[in-house]
Amino acid sequence: MLPIPAEELNGSGTLGPYWTFYRAVAAEQLNRWLPGDPSVILDLSGGRGRWSGQAARLGHRVIEVLDFRRNAVDGQSRLRDADRVRHVRSDDLAFLPDASVDAVLAEERVLSIELMAESAMNDVARVLRPGGRALVCVDSLVLGMAILAEQEQWQHLRQTGEVMLVPWPDGSITRCFSSGQLRELLIGAGLEVEWMRPRTVLSPSTVDHVLSSDARALNYLVRTELEAQPNDDDTVGIHLVASARRPQEG
Repeated sequence: MLPIPAEELNGSGTLGPYWTFYRAVAAEQLNRWLPGDPSVILDLSGGRGRWSGQAARLGHRVIEVLDFRRNAVDGQSRLRDADRVRHVRSDDLAFLPDASVDAVLAEERVLSIELMAESAMNDVARVLRPGGRALVCVDSLVLGMAILAEQEQWQHLRQTGEVMLVPWPDGSITRCFSSGQLRELLIGAGLEVEWMRPRTVLSPSTVDHVLSSDARALNYLVRTELEAQPNDDDTVGIHLVASARRPQEG
């Protein structure tokens, strides 16, 4: 998959068909990953409501954390109930007791934006019940190298064995992971990695070609993507996705 220009990463550029496909893949991936029985889901994905809403529509109770690790208000949690979704404004998970949720969603690159990802994952592991699972999406080295190349920061492109911190076009910093680094992050928090894969391996040009020929082919493309054997190849795709489980006690 060719690197995506930084100006396209907000989904509003010329790669519109690809982002339609990307969002459909992410939504179906979550549908397949969520527990089959009604469960308590913790959503750390940024407070936009997309992931929590999807989980709630499937019958789960969701705790959606706004401003996780960012811009907490006076260090206090503020709760507001709305049907199956409870919103909490907090920069950490101190408001939750140990082993209190069945699953954790960390989408929207939250662990790449949070540079202290190890501390955040330790919090995630603490609040998961034994057997509980986490779904994590992070920026990949492919994305980091593409951004550095656009910025002509050639001297940094050889440092892929270390933690890669990349200046984002808006001035923020993103932490980009190899598959090995993401695996270490999850195992270091005491979780067992179930699978890891690029979110998408089909290229924007392939998606655009297929959808321009037949707009109804979107479901076919999504099935093709998700039925591919999961692997931890980090040489394709702008994001890596992993599922990890807290071991059963005893």
